[in-house]
Amino acid sequence: MDSLNVYILIIVFFPLVGSLIVGFTCRVVSNRFSHTITTGMLLVSAIFSFKVLYMYSFESYLPFEKTLYVWGNIYDVKFEVGFLIDRLTAIMLFVVTVISFLVHLYTIGYMQGDSGYNRFFSYISFFTFAMLMLVVSNNFLQLFFGWEAVGLASYLLIGFWFKRPTAIFANLKAFIVNRVGDLGFLLGIAAVFCCFGTLNYNEVFSSVDSVISDNSVVLNTVISFNTVSAVTFISICLFIGAMGKSAQVPLHVWLPDSMEGPTPISALIHAATMVTAGIFMVARMSPIFEHSQTALIFVLLIGTITCFFMGILGIVQNDIKRVVAYSTLSQLGLMVTALGVSAYSAAIFHLVTHAFFKALLFLGAGSVIVALHHEQDIRYMGNLRKYMPITYYTMLIGSLALAGIPGFSGFFSKDLIIENVHLSNLPYSDLAYYLLVAGVFITSFYSFRMFFLVFHTNERIDPHLGVVKEPPYVITLPLLILAFFALFSGWIFFDSILQNYFGSAIFVKNLDNSNFLLKELVDAKHLFLHGILSLPFLMSLLGIVTAWYLYCFNINLATTIKSKLRVVHYILINKYGFDAFNQYFLSFGVRFFGKILWKIGDVFLIDKLIVNGVPYLIKSCSNFVKRIQTGRLYNYVYIMITGFVLLLFGLLSNVT
Repeated sequence: MDSLNVYILIIVFFPLVGSLIVGFTCRVVSNRFSHTITTGMLLVSAIFSFKVLYMYSFESYLPFEKTLYVWGNIYDVKFEVGFLIDRLTAIMLFVVTVISFLVHLYTIGYMQGDSGYNRFFSYISFFTFAMLMLVVSNNFLQLFFGWEAVGLASYLLIGFWFKRPTAIFANLKAFIVNRVGDLGFLLGIAAVFCCFGTLNYNEVFSSVDSVISDNSVVLNTVISFNTVSAVTFISICLFIGAMGKSAQVPLHVWLPDSMEGPTPISALIHAATMVTAGIFMVARMSPIFEHSQTALIFVLLIGTITCFFMGILGIVQNDIKRVVAYSTLSQLGLMVTALGVSAYSAAIFHLVTHAFFKALLFLGAGSVIVALHHEQDIRYMGNLRKYMPITYYTMLIGSLALAGIPGFSGFFSKDLIIENVHLSNLPYSDLAYYLLVAGVFITSFYSFRMFFLVFHTNERIDPHLGVVKEPPYVITLPLLILAFFALFSGWIFFDSILQNYFGSAIFVKNLDNSNFLLKELVDAKHLFLHGILSLPFLMSLLGIVTAWYLYCFNINLATTIKSKLRVVHYILINKYGFDAFNQYFLSFGVRFFGKILWKIGDVFLIDKLIVNGVPYLIKSCSNFVKRIQTGRLYNYVYIMITGFVLLLFGLLSNVT
């Protein structure tokens, strides 16, 4: 275990070391030094992450918990920095470090010549460190530190080009929306402490049953809770935090605008950090969520709504990065739906496969953007397969994986989730199943709409852009590596996931569905054969054919449909009105309410009554006294006689 402890320290802190070195010297060191240090540190972290994954997958290592440092004590409560390493942690470490390393490598080519080159490498290394701290944490306080740190890093990176007003608006939007989710998350952590008296994961998880069975243990807030509703309250509050980080409706609005950052950070946010934090957190908290059916239904409904309705928005997008961004929203909804039906393993499995093919699609989109001198509108592309064969074939693999075509990684994880939802007895699971199947068609359609418009159809490239060619190897090499994982990661992990790979790291009260799927699907080969005739595959195939027919064969029909459905198109292009509602109602309402409070509280109460009121009262009293104190003797005698007469009159009145 000592060697494992060293491995974890290297994995987690090497990216931080690289970030600090480059961050403090970014104005004096060369670009080559910056990318060598940070990329080299991430390579070391990725190698050791693979070692840890191998140890837990093939050498039967037991879960390992280590307190690194106790930084505070309040009575019997310890505040510590520690690690909890199990199979769930191991696979997340592998995904985060590998994706981050490839993004670092890709950034060398993509950000070449940018004035903030060194600063960008410092930021993305810090981003990786924050996510790793979140993943390895063994207590809620450290989890919250990592949670907020990834939020800070995303704020810095989305607004990296800070001279652009749109970038500043986007990073503020991401920051504010995530504060809403983080308020719920913080309330959930506070409720955990109130109920369990500790913030350590294992101590909380081991006492959930005893808390529920002991009716004397309640959560005392403004509203009285019994023990079951306290667990529901905790679960929903924690999930509200996940709704912000993992961009679930209605806290999803920040994610599409995060495209204002450079493409490498879009890939890192959407594939391996930030948005995956919420999925990981709910899976880690499965011992709590499993004791509240109400919370699971809430998770199921939010995930289904996000998966279906956000996928539809991808159909009307023309920015190549935004198409991929809305696919992320939809796929995150799919993962959350899996969490809602207690298919935590399937959700993490899809997180892994999605990380590879989504990073591939984003970096492929970046390759196209570089080749076209930062043109992002797919309406001004076309026939790029002639100029960019590597990008073409890798993007094809990524699109097929996203569409869930049998044999590609996305197929295994997506079908496993859909089968779990189909078998679930949870209320509304039938509705969720049909919406997910419909979502498969939508995903396939918008993915290949983008693919055909970019790489096929007539060439619509601006002739003034110059020569279009494949970017250098530092951009294409990560694409090839990611294409390998997008093609084979499903085959690699599926059998283990089906056989309860995560073990005690994930808790499920009812294993009937898992046992049934193990008997029915057996292994990856059987799922592949089963998937060829399945309804999701037919819907996926129909989506590809429809996209080809509308955008390659009969283009006029797509234009006709758009003109006939102008109202629907208007609603979709305005994102169901979420942004308008937030901007003109919530934002205006908060400012209007704040203005009223400012006028009543600041201007009237504080300024007029307190700050200016006290001096005015003193001044008024002084003016009155000044009129009495004339300095003339006869005035003083008159006042004394008048006072004496009044006093005498009062005394005589009392006597009579």
